[in-house]
Amino acid sequence: MRTLVIGDIHGGLRALHQVFERAKVTPEDLLIFLGDYVDGWSQSPQVLDFLISLQQTHCCIFMRGNHDQLLCDWLRESKDNRLWHQHGGESTIMAYTKVTAADKQKHIRFLESLQDYYLDDQNRLFVHAGFTNMNGVEFEYFPRMFYWERTLWETAMSFDKNLDYDSPRYPRRLKVYEEIYIGHTPVTQIGRKVPTQMANVWNIDTGAAFKGKLSILDVESKEFWQSDALPDLYPNEKGRN
Repeated sequence: MRTLVIGDIHGGLRALHQVFERAKVTPEDLLIFLGDYVDGWSQSPQVLDFLISLQQTHCCIFMRGNHDQLLCDWLRESKDNRLWHQHGGESTIMAYTKVTAADKQKHIRFLESLQDYYLDDQNRLFVHAGFTNMNGVEFEYFPRMFYWERTLWETAMSFDKNLDYDSPRYPRRLKVYEEIYIGHTPVTQIGRKVPTQMANVWNIDTGAAFKGKLSILDVESKEFWQSDALPDLYPNEKGRN
């Protein structure tokens, strides 16, 4: 059984179908989704429908992304957020004008069921954004940081490879887990187009919300597969600006 980790989808169902086909995903694979299933491209409700159905045939673990929480707040409480509108929420709101009340309730239940993080038996952590507590996720004071924070990735990017592991300057957060898998901050921001490792942190967000691709990574072999660039799959849409 492969352990496959999937980056931020952002409403790009066509990309998800395509990368599943290229990775030859089977029911024998363990699928770990890092969150941000919605906001960006026009098929956010359809992405959620697909993921809900996928649970019936595949072994899936779903992380909570910040965009997923924003959508859940809006569906559950009509809680509006101007910043959300500007960062992908507008396309999601438009898409939900065609979704039935029953399906909205089904989506709420799915969004409420998402996990903040997953820790496997090899001490590998999977989380949408990161964590702030130097002792690890079980000691996190601010659970919202699991799907909002960016300092873990910034720490990994600035890590000095020449530091001795026992040095007091060695970041304690990078000692807690064997490997850490995140999304949330597109690697396209640093000119990368593929899943990228910094220190022991793997970032699988390859910019599918914008002009990048959706990626799947095999955790054991580090082989990866990618969709076409999302603007090519949705030529009449802009995605997130």
